[in-house]
Amino acid sequence: MDNESIQFDCFRGCAVVKGNQDEDISCNYRAGCCKLADRNWLGGVEDGSCPDIFEVRFKNTRKGFYINDSGQKISTGDLVIVEAASGHDLGIVTLSGPIVARQMACKGVSKEDSEFRKIYRKAKPLDIQKWQDAIAREQETMIKARKIAAELGLEMKIGDVEFQGDGTKAIFYYIADGRVDFRQLIKVFAEEFRIRIEMKQIGARQEAGLIGGLGVCGRELCCANYITSFQSISTSAARCQDLSLNPQKLAGQCGKLKCCLNYEVATYLDAQSRIPKVQGPLEFEDGLAYLRKTDILREIMYFSYDRNSDADLYPLEAEEVREIIEMNRVGERPESLRTEPEPAMPEFVTAVGDDSISRFDAPRRKRSRGRKRGGRNKKAKQEK
Repeated sequence: MDNESIQFDCFRGCAVVKGNQDEDISCNYRAGCCKLADRNWLGGVEDGSCPDIFEVRFKNTRKGFYINDSGQKISTGDLVIVEAASGHDLGIVTLSGPIVARQMACKGVSKEDSEFRKIYRKAKPLDIQKWQDAIAREQETMIKARKIAAELGLEMKIGDVEFQGDGTKAIFYYIADGRVDFRQLIKVFAEEFRIRIEMKQIGARQEAGLIGGLGVCGRELCCANYITSFQSISTSAARCQDLSLNPQKLAGQCGKLKCCLNYEVATYLDAQSRIPKVQGPLEFEDGLAYLRKTDILREIMYFSYDRNSDADLYPLEAEEVREIIEMNRVGERPESLRTEPEPAMPEFVTAVGDDSISRFDAPRRKRSRGRKRGGRNKKAKQEK
């Protein structure tokens, strides 16, 4: 089979194989291609907790739990026709077995109190063909929808369009800073596209997760890889880590503060709780020592006798600083910081020279011109 007939759809996590005109279209599930995919670490285990409930995945991060009461044998990777609010939809089964119960508990879905929509049957080749025809309309529909929204003067951005499996309905994902009155927009969409319309507002972080990409760390964006719930991020997370409050460095591709700023906040806050607060200089017999820098994770504080210079820094552990502060409160002064080892500068890595293109090239050996000249003169004398 030619590779040209295979199309990878990472938005839905599948590979579509298109043969000749007489052949049917087949679709295969690709677990590694799914955004926000869940690993079934209970594969092969049966406890009877959720035998008929399956997790079904649609485009991007839209998932749902559906019940199979038809008695058909359904497993992970099957394309199934499921119940929708109007008509039917086509999705891919991503989880089955006891892991579904844990996933439901994680999403706050109760098996007793929730009403699950039904899985009608497995998808037939005709259903897959109709589904692929609807998917082929999404890009063109999104471009036309953006033009219509601009003509109506609405302050919104349509980020993505998702067609239902039967092609009778489409979800328009849009981004807007405020409230948008799109009643007229829905009427124009319905007349233009001849389908049922559903508008769904998303945030800038969710849009970045839908589009995907690589971050400055060189890895896939966290919002597109595994983050399912977005927490609020403030500049206090950067302050407690002693990061420079530079908006260009702290902002991600979505224009908001990076989600990774929250990853190490708890570690820094725990380390800061063991570091004493220095309100003024430490008193020694040979002068006053001023705090110039603090290594939070190593719990080391650097002091200098010159309050305006970092030339000579003396490191002290946080516990030693706490003892000196208690000594100063009762009027006692330690001898001197100069009795400690030689002043040490905080460890840091310089980035100078990292932009040099030839920094990885092997150094060239310099040829000794004197030897060649001497060899030529000796050869000339022999010929004479």
